[in-house]
Amino acid sequence: MVNWKSKELGDYLWFANGIVLVVLLNLVASYYFFRVDLTEEQRYSIKPQTREILNSLEDEVYIEVFLEGELNAGFRRFQKSIKETLEEFRIYSGNKVNYIFTNPATANGQKAQAEYMNDLASRGIQPTNVIDTKDGQRVEKIIFPGAIVSVGGMESGLMLLKGSTAKTSDERINQSIENIEFELINTIYTLANTNRKRIGLVTGHGELEGAAIASFNKDIREVYDVYKVDLASSTDLKKNDALIIAKPRMAFSPTDKFKLDQYIMQGGRVMFLLDRMDASMDSAAVDNYFAVPYDLNLDDQLFKYGVRINPDLIQDQSAAPYPIVTGETGGKPQMQLIDWPFFPLINHYAEHPITRNLDAVIVKFASSIDTVKAPGIKKIPLLLTSNYTRTITAPVNVSVNELRKNVKAEDFSKSAIPVGYLLEGSFSSLFKNRFLPEGVDQATVIGESKHTKLIVVADGDIIRNEVNPRSRLPQPLGFYPFTNYTFANRELLMNALAYLTEDNGLIQARSKQIKIRPLDREKVKEERLKWQVINLGVPILLLIVFGVIRAYWRKNKFARF
Repeated sequence: MVNWKSKELGDYLWFANGIVLVVLLNLVASYYFFRVDLTEEQRYSIKPQTREILNSLEDEVYIEVFLEGELNAGFRRFQKSIKETLEEFRIYSGNKVNYIFTNPATANGQKAQAEYMNDLASRGIQPTNVIDTKDGQRVEKIIFPGAIVSVGGMESGLMLLKGSTAKTSDERINQSIENIEFELINTIYTLANTNRKRIGLVTGHGELEGAAIASFNKDIREVYDVYKVDLASSTDLKKNDALIIAKPRMAFSPTDKFKLDQYIMQGGRVMFLLDRMDASMDSAAVDNYFAVPYDLNLDDQLFKYGVRINPDLIQDQSAAPYPIVTGETGGKPQMQLIDWPFFPLINHYAEHPITRNLDAVIVKFASSIDTVKAPGIKKIPLLLTSNYTRTITAPVNVSVNELRKNVKAEDFSKSAIPVGYLLEGSFSSLFKNRFLPEGVDQATVIGESKHTKLIVVADGDIIRNEVNPRSRLPQPLGFYPFTNYTFANRELLMNALAYLTEDNGLIQARSKQIKIRPLDREKVKEERLKWQVINLGVPILLLIVFGVIRAYWRKNKFARF
């Protein structure tokens, strides 16, 4: 006969009920997927836009990451973060994202390794030389911090190590960690997306074309459908998701301005890359050359939208070098690289997804930008000069021979001059309550725009690529031949174009922030013994105290019997 009041039976029933409850909770949880991120900066969470893309994937995604083998502490942390992000991708995609980590150095034989590594470099995955200390010896190792992403038979190389080279190696790796989600999901979206955006390159005003813009043309055609747009003959600009005006040198007619204005009023997005001054290195080779302003007939239009590009040129102490002849030896000219202040290096950015964790950008013969009153328009200065800069108002003497002169540091007394702005909001039409171009009906004029975005950069050469003088082939955008360094012009413009055209807000993934919490080495050295005692002694002390209290309690409890 069962004794329902027995303590032993009661314990068994409680245990059985606990098992049933755990099983029920697991069954319920299997129908409701959720993950909890308890970190302060939500480092293990991915953006809603990323989850939406992963949930909608139709094809399998295969990702091969080339970070495996013996890595130093920084790159092990980088590798771990990539794995964690890819694991989140796998879970949210319903196991459609597959990934592996490989080591290019494991290829059989030196020849096979060389071919493998050359293939990776041709796909845009550049090697990085890592210097470390092991067993007191200096060790150098070549790694390829990138990945190949394949979707539906298409693949793309992806460089994962990015960030500003002006930062320390740990800070740069941290910037790269912050960008992992965006770089991966943006590549997946680009390969999987069949509804590509349409970009119009405005022509007809002496804009850059051909070899001078070939590199950027190639880059954007991998992501967008690109067409040339002649404002004079175009009748439907609305079909373009964004327009790019790249360094025009001739004036815009009133009709062209009207079409451009009404395109913006209908919610169109435009990237203005404009030179305010007529200056070039060909002209700089001539003594006593003075740069004067271009007459583009766009000043009043930009003024109406909230900015003014000033008729001046910026000189900056943080500038790219340029070779000049400093003398002769044995009848041969002697060349020397000297910083050319008309080529500022921009490494001061707004805290914005477009420019976050960006390396330096090179601009050439840039002008300053001022903002003017424009109700309802948000103005964000994206690009700013260094803290040691100045402006020279037109006409500006632009001569290489000026480099020979001693420039006084106190002359560069200005700081953080904006050369690029993002404008967002509802714009007012230039042609509201004013005379219209011939043949335009006043009734068709839109006076206020939908919410839209414009980007204005006071340098047209920011989109121009160098051309190899021997092969006549275009160099990568941002490549500077005199230092063999590639600046972040491409990343800046691609991020800007993504921000203008994306309605899903995918670029917001670039806003992720992960804090570095390094230990204070001096403090660790001073307090090492104290914390060793605390970590080793306190647990033992607590255990002894607990044992004494428990023994005393048991003695008092059983003494009553």
